[in-house]
Amino acid sequence: MRVTFLGTGTSQGIPVIACDCPVCQSKDIHDKRLRTSVLIEVDDLTLVIDTGPDFRQQMLRAKVQKLDAVLYTHEHKDHTAGMDDVRSFNFKQKKDMPIYAREKVLEQLKREFAYVFAEHKYPGVPSVEPHIITNLPFCVEDLKVTPIEVLHYKLPVFGFRIKDFTYITDANAISDAEMSKIKNSEVIVINALQKEDHISHFTLQQALEVIEQLQPKQAYLTHISHKMGFHAEVSKELPPHVAIAYDGLSIEL
Repeated sequence: MRVTFLGTGTSQGIPVIACDCPVCQSKDIHDKRLRTSVLIEVDDLTLVIDTGPDFRQQMLRAKVQKLDAVLYTHEHKDHTAGMDDVRSFNFKQKKDMPIYAREKVLEQLKREFAYVFAEHKYPGVPSVEPHIITNLPFCVEDLKVTPIEVLHYKLPVFGFRIKDFTYITDANAISDAEMSKIKNSEVIVINALQKEDHISHFTLQQALEVIEQLQPKQAYLTHISHKMGFHAEVSKELPPHVAIAYDGLSIEL
């Protein structure tokens, strides 16, 4: 199983114009982050979790030639805005793209991409095969996926566990019942927006406390704001089994 971080950043706190803060001006490639997404290659399947605004750029950068399905964590635009670009895989693979999301997320996609779901489609628009998921395990072909329901302030968001890998983004609370689904994961990815308190995201310290409770062999931090600080400096503050993920990082399980 291979996991590649397509993006590890966030729109949070970034102004529309180019940011002139020291982190955004850093020449270290580890400080250059596209919106959060991950590519998972497992059992001859290639999956993506979330298609943010940078989805097309991420697919080109990672040279992805095959995509079997997309899993959606929640409906916010920094996780859904790039769905239109699944059309390239429609053309290449000659089939609809399966997308998996809770009903509320699919409703949002249908509003924002009405032309994709129209009864009479314009030629060349993306073609998707929607699957409604709930907080119960489901399968992508023969691969079991277990949703992990977390809270993003008051918004329910899905993380996902696939085999011994668990991925969680946009969270600031996880119930005991959902934590039990994550236990014994070999690798955990969890969001850590910044060091200061935030209304809807784990801080660095809060993320480290969750990791300490779960005791994975390795943990990675994602969905990182420029307010976190420089990758190289923050990395020195972390325990040996915790690392800041960066765009392009690829790990094997």
